[in-house]
Amino acid sequence: VGFLISTNRCLNVASAFTNPISFLGANNKLINHNPSKERHPTDTTKQVHTTYKRRTPFTIQPTLLYASTEEEETSSETVAELKKQILDLIGNNTDNPNDEDVKKNLTLLLESLIQESGGSKKGNEVLYQIGQSVYNIHLKEEEKKEEEKEEESNDPIVSFDYLKTFMIDVFETYGVPTDRAETCAEVLVEADRRGIKSHGLGRLKPIYCDRMDAGILLPSMPIDVVSETETTALLDGNLGIGLYVAPYAMQMAIDKAKKYGVGFVAVKNSTHYGIAGYYATMATDNGCVGLSGTNARPSIAPTYGVEPMLGTNPLCFGIPSDDDFPFVIDCATSINQRGKIERYAREGLDTPRGAVIDNDGIQRTDTEGILRDLVLGKAALTPLGGADPELGGYKGYGWATVVELLSIAFQSGVFGEGISGVDRETGEKRPMPLGHYFLAIDIEALTPLDTFKKNTGEFLRALRGSKKSPLGPGRIWTAGEMEYDEFVKQTDQGGMFVPPSLQSVMKDLRDQRPGLKEKYGKLPFE
Repeated sequence: VGFLISTNRCLNVASAFTNPISFLGANNKLINHNPSKERHPTDTTKQVHTTYKRRTPFTIQPTLLYASTEEEETSSETVAELKKQILDLIGNNTDNPNDEDVKKNLTLLLESLIQESGGSKKGNEVLYQIGQSVYNIHLKEEEKKEEEKEEESNDPIVSFDYLKTFMIDVFETYGVPTDRAETCAEVLVEADRRGIKSHGLGRLKPIYCDRMDAGILLPSMPIDVVSETETTALLDGNLGIGLYVAPYAMQMAIDKAKKYGVGFVAVKNSTHYGIAGYYATMATDNGCVGLSGTNARPSIAPTYGVEPMLGTNPLCFGIPSDDDFPFVIDCATSINQRGKIERYAREGLDTPRGAVIDNDGIQRTDTEGILRDLVLGKAALTPLGGADPELGGYKGYGWATVVELLSIAFQSGVFGEGISGVDRETGEKRPMPLGHYFLAIDIEALTPLDTFKKNTGEFLRALRGSKKSPLGPGRIWTAGEMEYDEFVKQTDQGGMFVPPSLQSVMKDLRDQRPGLKEKYGKLPFE
């Protein structure tokens, strides 16, 4: 079954399936007079694809409504029946979105679906989107179950100083000089301090250690100046660790800005550099506006495409404020980035539907398969806004392209398969020469720093103090605030929770790297 809901007219959703006759009976009991199984969107038999129009500009794809065949077979009959009830109710009442009885019944069904799905909207997001966009129904997910909270609290807390020292020691076993090892560890541990778990300790082994083991990342290489002026520079990282190349480049941009008002540094032949926000914060700490970005191995498909052509390509700005924290927006130009999917894999979770599309146009949720197929070029992430232009996916696609261009045009860098990290014909691993860029603008060159910070802070506080949604959490955040809250929380608790998956990583590195077993005979969680 393939169908879309876009503009002008609404699809009678139930007719796209087996037209089950179902309704709310007495006492709101769910009744279904046709329990025949839905047809799965990956069914290879002949299908009819029809586009339907509706005033509400959103798109529904069948893979958003149903999980994989295995998931369908294991889902409860109640959940499947609830989905049918919802689809039937929507399909038979497309002309009455303001009808109170329809809205009441749909609210009951959606609430029941949340309850039967363990308090979560996961896997059924599009149904709730319809409820919100068309019928103005706003529902919250249930609070995390007490046993889940207890399980999290049972993970041991390890101090950041301990984690940093451990990472320094790991890097040094590969021949990374101590000063550079300290820089690399600081960038990683800062991600964890800010609660960005996808780019901290969890990346030490797969992104850095494993690549050094494979010989596609070099532990200690010189940083060469290819060209330089008073305000600009082009550096060559020579395939060294991006975690020390990038701080060097941003510091150079800051130094130039402090002397000449602005500094821009581009880097070629570097490697993965961690969180972009680290470098923007370097600028804000020095009284500058900071901008940084990097390309990455191809993961995002362009709008209307399925082939991974663009990296997750973060676009990052840092702006000083008189708040306790700067305004720092650091986010990928895809719905999800690879590090978060790697985190799903470590935690045994499915990838949210809509974040990944494969070569057949199917939106995937199988995390392990996604990670494999992303490397092989058989699946791609979707840009911010998703695969459909109606939801603004072309905007995310455009911004990802901007970052890619600034990472390859100055540098004459490779792109696409050239930075995929693997030969797609042989499967052999190969280097990923990435490009970065760093911009620093000295605020004092234009206006007093305190005035700038005050102006910034006043506006950000106005945003946070604006009228809140009665259906929201009762608070509005500005960029960088959540990370600051997490930093304060983890500082107060003396470190971060280390889940079992990362405990295993630390044990493996301790046992495998020379000299570490003697120093770390017993880790904090052993």
